[in-house]
Amino acid sequence: MPLHDPAHAFVPYPDVAVPGAATGPLADLRFGVKDLFDVAGYPTGGGSPIVLAMSGIKTRTAPTVQKLLDAGARFAGKTVTDELAFSMNGNNAHFGAPINGAAKDRITGGSSSGSASAVSSGLCDFALGTDTGGSVRAPANHCGLYGLRPTHGRISLENTLDLAPSLDTCGWFARDAGTFARVADVLLGTDAMPLPDKLRLLRPKDVWAMLDTPVSQALDPAVQRVQSAFGQAVPVDVALESWDAMYWNFRYIQAREAWLTDGPLIERYAPPLGPGVAERFAWSRAVTDAQVNTARAFRIAFRQQLAALLGNDGVLLMPTMPDIAPLRSTADSALEDYRNRAIRLLCIAGLSGFPQLSMPMATRDGAPLGLSLLGPAGSDRSLVALAQRILAP
Repeated sequence: MPLHDPAHAFVPYPDVAVPGAATGPLADLRFGVKDLFDVAGYPTGGGSPIVLAMSGIKTRTAPTVQKLLDAGARFAGKTVTDELAFSMNGNNAHFGAPINGAAKDRITGGSSSGSASAVSSGLCDFALGTDTGGSVRAPANHCGLYGLRPTHGRISLENTLDLAPSLDTCGWFARDAGTFARVADVLLGTDAMPLPDKLRLLRPKDVWAMLDTPVSQALDPAVQRVQSAFGQAVPVDVALESWDAMYWNFRYIQAREAWLTDGPLIERYAPPLGPGVAERFAWSRAVTDAQVNTARAFRIAFRQQLAALLGNDGVLLMPTMPDIAPLRSTADSALEDYRNRAIRLLCIAGLSGFPQLSMPMATRDGAPLGLSLLGPAGSDRSLVALAQRILAP
């Protein structure tokens, strides 16, 4: 970890040399790695004291981390994650709350809290995170960063701790579009079916209807900027059945898989879990087979519906989160309410497995607010190129 970590973004492991290529497309960049990814010479703690105690020192580096090292990027350290990656607040009861470099009085968001903190605080140039239910997109919104949840399965999560494997993805953060695109070239390569030059920009009116008026007004100049580049967005509806159906079916899948991943450890060792995390695992344990089977069928139907809506040239223009980051002083109950509102926005990409890129294009009350592009499966690199076009000086 860096000798000077005023943001408390990095796990304070003893420094170990992590070799990489001396030259390459990322040779001038330093990066952080969420403490779910294995890095040879370090343990992998997953934001949990018991997982850390059981980890041992890893002898193999996760392939995605190795790819960045081979491209010349320099390892800056392992970053704090929310406990077992099952939170969206950025406050770990055991390891603390990293500081939001863009709004120090507000939460970073989680569970990739340390990665977003490190980048927004200027402690590294980019950082790896993971996104299951919003753990890259939420911190990107809160910390004024670019953040991508890629197409499910596009970037390897080998040698990385799971939460809910059919939802888990590997993303990253950067402060500027140019750096973000350089990392995209390494991690994504080229799209098999890139988006065409002539896009159909779509405005999901049922998504925008969930925002409070001041939030919509804060995002409006950014929306106009995108439309000036790609034309007027066509209004559409996205939800299948209802937003409650979207919310609950996503949660049932996530909960069952999270319990399958971490339930055996929790039942055997009964580790003390932090606020919110304990309640979510207790709820996850009680999800029924019938609920999960219904949710899996719902996911298939929603993915088919969204694929038909987007075709190979459609991109949704939508808010990343319901609002700016809550204040650090916000009560746990209010944070949970905010999280539940956010899931209704975030579950679109989660249920479909399609890529979503959050861009730092707005502010409200002096804090960052993200605007997102969500495209068809496999359009990840094209979305990054669109962001570069939108934000070109």
